[in-house]
Amino acid sequence: MTPPEIGPEIGPEIDPEIGPEIGPEVGIIMGSDSDLPTMAAAVEVCAEFGVAHEVAIVSAHRTPDRMVSYAQTARQRGLKVIIAGAGGAAHLPGMVAALTPLPVVGVPVVSRTMQGLDSLYSIVQMPAGIPVATVAIGNAKNAGLLAVQILATGRPALLDQIEEYRRQLAASVLAKQGDLEHLGLQGYLQAHCPPA
Repeated sequence: MTPPEIGPEIGPEIDPEIGPEIGPEVGIIMGSDSDLPTMAAAVEVCAEFGVAHEVAIVSAHRTPDRMVSYAQTARQRGLKVIIAGAGGAAHLPGMVAALTPLPVVGVPVVSRTMQGLDSLYSIVQMPAGIPVATVAIGNAKNAGLLAVQILATGRPALLDQIEEYRRQLAASVLAKQGDLEHLGLQGYLQAHCPPA
């Protein structure tokens, strides 16, 4: 049986500043629509850095032929990195990594039974020769940043954006330190950390 073609339902979500002539470079996939709230952070990072990306639901268990087709055609479709989020058994990142030469970043999604620990163990314990870079449970933002950094190795302008992003992170920490010094501990807690 021939795997189904990857059709318009896996259409690119392209940053308008990049333009339609550049196809998606980052594939952001997940096993279920319940993973979308977690994986949205990776989408936001790609958009923030102007990286063309696509978003798709590709279940390793419910749509295995679709998963095989997605992974095996990813390189030919112009993808450079795949971010794969999954919960529970979390086979999607590892199976995709086995089917493509592209780097795969796995995002363990919080599960009902073990708060994502089962997902983390499933993704991080890959056999030698089939690596999956794995981020913290639920941390699709870091997966997006890692994908951008992978792309930036050959793009000085993108590296400059990453350096500016990190300068902004540092400035944010220093601003908080300034507030702490100015307001004192109790004042800072009242202003920035409302009671739960």
